[in-house]
Amino acid sequence: MTKKDLYLTAVIPAGPRQEREADKARTRLLSQVDEKRNPKTRATVAQLMTRYFSVLDADTQTVRGYRSKYETHIKPLLGTTQLSRLDVETLDSFYAELRRCRIHCQGRKKDIEHRTTRPHQCDEHVGDRCPRNNPERCRRCRRVCKPHVCTGLADSTVRQIHWILSGALDRAVVWGWISVNPAEHADKPGLPAPKPQLPTVDEVGRLITAAFEEDEDWGRFLSTKTTTGTRRGEMCALRWSDRERRDGATSVLRIERSIFINDAGALEEKDTKTHQHRRIILGPEDDAVLDEQEAAARRRASDAGIRFDPNGYIYSPVPDGSVPHHPDTVSKRYARLARRLGIRSSLKNHRHYNATELINAGYNVRTAAGRLGHSGGGTTTLRVYTAWWSEADQRAAGAAPITLPHPKAARNDDTSPGPVIRVPNASDEALKVYERIAADLRGAIDVGILSPGDPLPTEKALAERYGVASSTAHRAVALLVAAGIASASRGRRATVAGNDKGTLASVTRIEQQPKSH
Repeated sequence: MTKKDLYLTAVIPAGPRQEREADKARTRLLSQVDEKRNPKTRATVAQLMTRYFSVLDADTQTVRGYRSKYETHIKPLLGTTQLSRLDVETLDSFYAELRRCRIHCQGRKKDIEHRTTRPHQCDEHVGDRCPRNNPERCRRCRRVCKPHVCTGLADSTVRQIHWILSGALDRAVVWGWISVNPAEHADKPGLPAPKPQLPTVDEVGRLITAAFEEDEDWGRFLSTKTTTGTRRGEMCALRWSDRERRDGATSVLRIERSIFINDAGALEEKDTKTHQHRRIILGPEDDAVLDEQEAAARRRASDAGIRFDPNGYIYSPVPDGSVPHHPDTVSKRYARLARRLGIRSSLKNHRHYNATELINAGYNVRTAAGRLGHSGGGTTTLRVYTAWWSEADQRAAGAAPITLPHPKAARNDDTSPGPVIRVPNASDEALKVYERIAADLRGAIDVGILSPGDPLPTEKALAERYGVASSTAHRAVALLVAAGIASASRGRRATVAGNDKGTLASVTRIEQQPKSH
């Protein structure tokens, strides 16, 4: 960097073997120079990282995350270390410190974690004042000053920091600053096992129903995100022009951009996370939700005295659709909703739910990966986003891909604690094919042709009888199971539900409800 001569040095301790050890050290240093393995600079880790960030070609959010981890963890501990002295032992000690304490307290047990950086009078919150009697999960407890307790970083975070350092040191080797990358031999944490916390089908129904009760737009937003499996930034970036209508068929939704927060704190559009543009075919129910959203958007524009913008955002907090929802706002709103219902879930978990339901429904892994926007031919889909939980395994006839209970129908039953699945009446002429099959089976049960405990016709037999695909017959049986009229377990045929009082009462209540469109 400075073009000045760089002298290699080695310190030999005093002793009777000092001269011999000095000769060995001189030979070793000469060998490094001859083989061009000697360090070419006295630059520090901080100087390397500054240079590395100036040439790094990555997504804006990625670079921002790298800088944040560098300023918080790498710079305080390794910033002044010369690259020539950065070895594997130093990196191993660095990773061990990260796993010990995330604020690098150096063993000071009397440190206080303050609720704010501004001048204030420290307060505390004891357990008996905690509404949940659990200070770790209490929002009020998080806003108070409390004694510091060492908590290390997660293995995934330490691994990210390792790759930031490793990438910078790789460039240092290419630039000739150092000869070898010490991070290649450091003991980095192993790849963490993915453990997505998926909401159950019932919990998803409760969440969407409660979202509709809270706000129609919010309910449609959550319903669309669940059925399409989009990322939150992609969901916020959807415009009306991204929806392609097809004559005589359902529409197609193009996913081509994402909303992110730039360095100035403003919302801005960018390419998708994997830089893949994809097209998602919407089902009839998904199409109906977007039709309702468009009608509502047109009404709001008309009431405000402005023209509906066909290129505006589908989900927007303003009548003209010129401003998208803030990604952090929708995440926080979902967190409040889940907390109010007593469900442990996050907005991202609906993407896990989507992936798992696609795989459970028999979708090809590559097809599911393409729908979700994953690269790698489905490896990410199987390794991270798919969870096989026992409830899904026990459903021999689960719902069709990403099928949700109609929120409005569930809200019409005030006595039900959660979503109510109804089998429509066979006399209704506006039935879908799978609803017609379910209604016919329900009629056979009502007149006694099928008694409690009798097996239902196989899906293959139903498909041949009605001339439909097996998936349609599968969906009809799933509707009966979801309504409590039939029961199913994995590996066994679905049977008519038992005649206990609870079941009969449930069947009677469902029968009396009108069909919800």
